[in-house]
Amino acid sequence: MNPVQVVTLWCMLLLVPGLRAPRRGSPEEASFYYGTFPPGFSWGVGSSAYQTEGAWDQDGKGPSIWDAFTHSRTGKVLGDETADTSCDGYYKVEEDIVLLRELHVSHYRFSLSWPRLLPTGVRAEQVNKEGVKFYSDLIDALLKSNITPIVTLHHWDLPQLLQAQYGGWQNVSMAGHFRDYADLCFEAFGDRVKHWVTFSDPRAMVEHGYETGHHAPGLKHPGTSLYRAAHHIIKAHAQAWHSYNNTWRSKQKGLVGISLNCGWGEPVDISNPKDIEAAERYLQFCLGWFANPIYAGDYPQVMKDHIGRKSTEQGLDVSRLPVFSLQEKGYIKGTSDFLGLGHFTTRYITGRNYPSRQGPSYQNDRDLVELVDPNWPDLGSRWLYSVPWGFRRLLNFAQTQYGDPPIYVMENGASQKCHCTHLCDEWRIQYLKGYVNEMLKAIKDGANIRGYTSWSLLDKFEWDKGYTDRYGFYYVEFNSRNKPRYPKASVQYYKKIIIANGFPNAREVESWHHEALETCSVNNQLLATEPLLSHMCVASEIVVPTVCALCVLTAALLLTLLLRSPC
Repeated sequence: MNPVQVVTLWCMLLLVPGLRAPRRGSPEEASFYYGTFPPGFSWGVGSSAYQTEGAWDQDGKGPSIWDAFTHSRTGKVLGDETADTSCDGYYKVEEDIVLLRELHVSHYRFSLSWPRLLPTGVRAEQVNKEGVKFYSDLIDALLKSNITPIVTLHHWDLPQLLQAQYGGWQNVSMAGHFRDYADLCFEAFGDRVKHWVTFSDPRAMVEHGYETGHHAPGLKHPGTSLYRAAHHIIKAHAQAWHSYNNTWRSKQKGLVGISLNCGWGEPVDISNPKDIEAAERYLQFCLGWFANPIYAGDYPQVMKDHIGRKSTEQGLDVSRLPVFSLQEKGYIKGTSDFLGLGHFTTRYITGRNYPSRQGPSYQNDRDLVELVDPNWPDLGSRWLYSVPWGFRRLLNFAQTQYGDPPIYVMENGASQKCHCTHLCDEWRIQYLKGYVNEMLKAIKDGANIRGYTSWSLLDKFEWDKGYTDRYGFYYVEFNSRNKPRYPKASVQYYKKIIIANGFPNAREVESWHHEALETCSVNNQLLATEPLLSHMCVASEIVVPTVCALCVLTAALLLTLLLRSPC
């Protein structure tokens, strides 16, 4: 979209009757709801292997597509950063578990690195025992601290050799390799892990990896490769679920699901059928793309209709959206014990009333325009605005759309507002308060929400944004060799929510805010001394060995002179 179109649409947004003013009965008019979550509600934080572990080539780990992507150093990542060391999470497990205990979380969502366990990606070729031991020790340490592991099998870091040999997720043979990898994980860790997530946000993975090229593996095949990759991912998910169901479930008693990220799409004009249809299309192309095959057996009809029609207009004999056979539909349908849901923000949606001059693409296939309200709090990232009421609407939509599934919120959080050292993250506190409260309202509405994972435990490598966007409760000083962690104010606030299991009353909740911000000044002072401490540490590492060496040489010289002197 060119700048003129952006300005035009922004003006149109301002001119839509009643949009900027709160609608009657709208979420903007709703008051804050004080109450608690159901007994046993699970609170947690999350991370992913590639973003936090570092140690990219240590202890037998094979390369991932993100290693290859970031090492090419061609401006693909802001600042040409890599996650080669990232947070050094591979070496700081015990330290990070202390942080989890400090937060009082009941679960920790993390991902396994496929290439750390299977360096070539193929189980029959090589299993890395060091990788198996690392994750086994991590799981044991979590359980020892009474923290439930929620384990993601694949969070974007595909083994590079599978990409090179098969073309990654464009090849249907990947489904079998993923099933074999999942079986290894079930076998090695399933006696202790009872919550499995097959894929994390596969929509973003295929759109940015196979459509725009902004993420690994960096392919740009608009309107085709992302649909093919998604098709194979859905098959891979189903194979892993059936393998667990047939072989492991009776012994391990666990659950297997998938985690899908989606914003909420609100019609610009709730009295305009075209806007209502466009908002529905937004949700189906986002959430329904993966959820509908799993819960209903096939892609959403609106996706099949729009992509099929556009494919015909483009002179193609068949739709660019692949087709499931009757047997595949039956095999895929019902392959989820819970729905993992990730959510960050909301958009107003209107139908696109002008023809696209671009070729086939996922964005053009949707035939819609996304808008934002200038009044929405801007959190610093161009795409992320704080719109808590959209969260409640998405949760209720998912609940009714997919037949009342158990829902685990797997990702929800806010990035740092300014690119500076700042531990007093009041905007994150406000975001957390608003979104968690809307989740509580959704439960009151009847949504079957079992747990909430705030994103994320640590500041970490943020894909093509490098280290500029910080989502962590704990600030990580990446420029320091030891990668120290410092708690932000939101740590104290989230901990209060967890301990109270919600929002007990107005006075207490207000006190949480003040107490959280009071911790900032002390922590900021500690962080300010970090450069000095680092220099002192480096100096001591250089000076002390040097002085010792000089002392040894001096002693040796004196001893030599003493032995040579006449008696």
